[in-house]
Amino acid sequence: MGLIDDLERFRSVGEDRREDLREFVAYGDLSASDADSVRVPIKIVDLPEFEYDQRDRGGVGQGDAEVGQPVDAEPQRDEEGDPGEEGGEHEYYEMDPEEFAQELDEELGLDLDPKGKQVVEEVEGDYTDVARAGPDSTLDFERMFTEGLKRKLATEYDEAFLREVCKVEGVTVEAVFEWARSEHVPVSYAAIEGIHEDVAADRGTWDSIADVEANVERTPVRQRIRQEGLDHVPYRREDERYRYPEVVEERERNVVVVNIRDVSGSMRQNKRELVERVFTPLDWYLQGKYDTAEFVYIAHDAEAWEVEREEFFGIRSGGGTKISSAYELAEELLESYPYSEWNRYVFAAGDSENSSNDTEQAVIPKMEAIDANLHAYVETQPSGNAINATHAEELETYFGEDAEDIAVAYVGGPEDVAGAIYDVLSTEEEASE
Repeated sequence: MGLIDDLERFRSVGEDRREDLREFVAYGDLSASDADSVRVPIKIVDLPEFEYDQRDRGGVGQGDAEVGQPVDAEPQRDEEGDPGEEGGEHEYYEMDPEEFAQELDEELGLDLDPKGKQVVEEVEGDYTDVARAGPDSTLDFERMFTEGLKRKLATEYDEAFLREVCKVEGVTVEAVFEWARSEHVPVSYAAIEGIHEDVAADRGTWDSIADVEANVERTPVRQRIRQEGLDHVPYRREDERYRYPEVVEERERNVVVVNIRDVSGSMRQNKRELVERVFTPLDWYLQGKYDTAEFVYIAHDAEAWEVEREEFFGIRSGGGTKISSAYELAEELLESYPYSEWNRYVFAAGDSENSSNDTEQAVIPKMEAIDANLHAYVETQPSGNAINATHAEELETYFGEDAEDIAVAYVGGPEDVAGAIYDVLSTEEEASE
């Protein structure tokens, strides 16, 4: 392997190879990013290079010491810090939320197509619709010709064959007319009268109509038109149609995400960190998928209150837990985001501990009452389920594992984060299908 190959190999594992997204959301530093820019660490690898000895520094084995002078027992160190204390050098690959959403779709095997709600613009599409009036420039000549041609075909008949029928011995106009009706020949009584008079001198050429049918070949109308062409096509005013473009509604993809977090005394730091590791990528993902994304943050213990994102993940309370209080506040806040115009997501997280009967009697009815694309609950319980941590289990029992708009995920450690995000987003994907 030559120096050029070495150089390319080092570059490939350096700046051009960003950290795997699964590893990033599970273990990476999320605090380096903000709402508009996701910063994924890149491991920096120094490229190999030659270093040449300076001639004025002496040769190999030479130095300032006298021959036989002992070497210092303690190695020399840098003035600041001890060896091995500092982490490796990193830089960051910055992506906007839209690129992050694309990367996460690819990483997790998802491809969510967000649903638009509010109509923001109506634009002209293809000229596929027609009307009975319009400017001459949009007159649909092809359609008008087709209608006229159909009328021509419906009124044409083989006049030469009809003339032969009128030559039958003793045949009357009435008899010819009755025959024409039985054969579905579109000819009027008056037209038969004219033909019958024209061939009066040749009457008696045939003994019967059956004799004519046996000896004279009929020429189908379509074949005769192909052979002889058309002198004219009968158009009518009612055949006129004018093309106009269909109206295409451009819909704005709006989303409001309600993030709910339990901040009661049982939610210790490791549980709070797991909530942040799940909710933060979900926020980035939905912001990247929708044109307009708004986020609402609700903290709760036994009561609920709205907070800013900056304080959402750090709050800790010493109170008890009543999850329904958060859903009551969420329902109130979502009145400003009507479901007819906004896609709505309600994500809640905690350690599944809740006050007695609150899940069954209050939370579940509220989840059913709040219209949303998806309700999700993420249980963070690093040490395993506590005896009274039953909220997530009760939701699964009530709604079932196959509920289209309800997702329940369990996170016991960072290694479960990517799986929990997939569980939530794949439920939305199945519901949209």
